[in-house]
Amino acid sequence: MPASKPVRLPKHPDPAQTLKFNFLPSFPSSPSLRAASPMALIVQKYGGTSVGSLDRIRNVAARVKRTRDQGNQVVAVVSAMSGMTDNLIKMAKELAENPSERELDVLLATGEQQSIALLTIALNELGVPATSITGSQAGIHTTGSHTRGRIMHMDPSLMQGFLDEGKSLVVAGFQGVTPGGMIHTLGRGGSDLTAIAVAAALKADVCQILTDVDGVYTCDPRVVKNARKLPEISYDEMLEMASSGSKVMQSRSVEFAKKFGVVFEVCSSLNDNPGTLVLEEHPNMENVVIRGVSIERSQARITLTGIPDQPGMSGLILGALGDAEINLDMIVANIAHDGLARHSFTMHSSDLGKAQAALKPVLAALAPNSKIETEAGIAKLSAVGIGMRSHSGVAATMFKALGAAGINIGMISTSEIKIAVTVDEQRIEDAARAVHDAFDLDKAPA
Repeated sequence: MPASKPVRLPKHPDPAQTLKFNFLPSFPSSPSLRAASPMALIVQKYGGTSVGSLDRIRNVAARVKRTRDQGNQVVAVVSAMSGMTDNLIKMAKELAENPSERELDVLLATGEQQSIALLTIALNELGVPATSITGSQAGIHTTGSHTRGRIMHMDPSLMQGFLDEGKSLVVAGFQGVTPGGMIHTLGRGGSDLTAIAVAAALKADVCQILTDVDGVYTCDPRVVKNARKLPEISYDEMLEMASSGSKVMQSRSVEFAKKFGVVFEVCSSLNDNPGTLVLEEHPNMENVVIRGVSIERSQARITLTGIPDQPGMSGLILGALGDAEINLDMIVANIAHDGLARHSFTMHSSDLGKAQAALKPVLAALAPNSKIETEAGIAKLSAVGIGMRSHSGVAATMFKALGAAGINIGMISTSEIKIAVTVDEQRIEDAARAVHDAFDLDKAPA
């Protein structure tokens, strides 16, 4: 087989380009992808907990061997061992308060490289011919700032060559290479993103995201004891839940999968139970009004008052925050009785100080009479479901449930398939349970 040509992943693909990457067969609605045909190319992603010790690495190696023994080709995408990345960051910050982000990339990439080497050694010991591959060797070309890289395009030629030789591959997640040849990490959720991108580039038959949880639940089971595992969920619902605090996957990985038609399954690396299928929505999905409830802690709010009601002010304010690389979530703007504008937005509490520093010089120049008000100690609760498009009364049910539980609402934000509110962080678990019960999410749909 000739070497694969570089696969360019456009930022905003048109429908024809999306079809080009829609490499998976049309699976029937099913809770599992394990019924893939023999001789499939399977991409499996293992998170830090799954490779958190030598015993767990041996378990992963045994699972890869079982998959291979069934006649499949296997590409394992691996994260750093659990806790490794945090320890590396801690060491760097003991040496410097603000270590160079370029050097952080060089440092953090070693965590995944340790994992891929250990897993490959374990596979070879089991008699599985395997080769470890770094992000650079995998042909993952990136752009953007250090520690926050974005995949620009991929060249899977080296990977395809090893697969053609009959080898299994162990690929380092979370990393790629800049146009200048520098090591570049992909930020939070980078290993999930690597797995989806590798599956797209290699035209894999199956992509499995194997973690320490066995699927996507109607809410975090540690918060809502009667939460129910979902057999399937649409890309859009998963995107909203991921962006609203669900820890199963980062939203950009789901967005990437949607763009390129990568159907994937979230399942446990510790057992063989069916997981949750993430795929394009189909008509039956709208029968479920609310698919799930997600929570996001450690949120903060900034409110700007006394802003002149003039065209372009919002762009200048939000532009300053964007230049500071602060991700905003809920944004609300209105005009007060005095004719001046009021802007409120939420972000992770760790960005609060940086946001204030970015806004002060802008406001001093544009609106010297403005004020900055801040609030920490809040959390976000979101109810998500594509069924909202065709069912009324969802917001009323949600707000009545919160009111009955004595929980006060702060900001409110909506989309076509999501309603989100801020509440006191100390009441967020009570709020999640109240909304979960209000929509009977513990019961499977009829």
